[in-house]
Amino acid sequence: MKIATWNVNSLKVRLPHLLRWLETNPVDVLCLQETKLTDDKFPVADINAAGYQVAFSGQKTYNGVAILSRFPIVDVVKNNPHFEDEQQRIIAATIEGVRFVCAYIPNGQAVDSDKYVYKMAWLDALHTWLGEELRQHPRLALLGDYNIAPEDRDVHDPVEWEGKIHCSERERAAMIALGGLGLVDSFRLFEQPEKQYSWWDYRMMGFRRNRGLRIDHILLSPELAQRCTGCVIDREPRKWEQPSDHTPVIATID
Repeated sequence: MKIATWNVNSLKVRLPHLLRWLETNPVDVLCLQETKLTDDKFPVADINAAGYQVAFSGQKTYNGVAILSRFPIVDVVKNNPHFEDEQQRIIAATIEGVRFVCAYIPNGQAVDSDKYVYKMAWLDALHTWLGEELRQHPRLALLGDYNIAPEDRDVHDPVEWEGKIHCSERERAAMIALGGLGLVDSFRLFEQPEKQYSWWDYRMMGFRRNRGLRIDHILLSPELAQRCTGCVIDREPRKWEQPSDHTPVIATID
């Protein structure tokens, strides 16, 4: 089974990119973030025509998440029952016996902001809920835009980003806490080339200069991690005209 995550930064704008990518990368399950569409505007027919079922939770202009699957999607849950939130950032579903959680973790804006406080509370609640989910679903995958670069090697310039949003000590501690639940970073299960990132700022030729961050992740429960045979970042869609600032991450589960 091939699974992937991609922050498309507006599905209305990036739908042609999504369909183009799926033609050449027919993954079994794809988690999307920042769809930025209300549910009545979601392009269900286009996605069905591409061979995928879909579950989604959206809102106007901001946020929005979706799970696309070649297999039946059951037991769909929207949002975290431990965190009351108007922002649509989580959708979970069971597919082929695997519990998939698609998450768009808050950006946080800056470490001295109210949005950072919200981010940390959101992450605490996520940790609590995932602990419960893992007890029920030993085969679980958490895919999404985490807005956290776990280590300095996930940052193009660690000195420039030290202590800042995405790289702060508390954010990285939250990632470590997810590891404490048993979740494993699939990308780091394998030897990877240096300077591998999944997001690049649109400004200052960020992608051309490879001034990026690795903030999109696929974390796997121990049972799935043992069966993971590869994880890669696909930079190709970032080269297309009017791209998302993120690019897909793909893991293969045997």
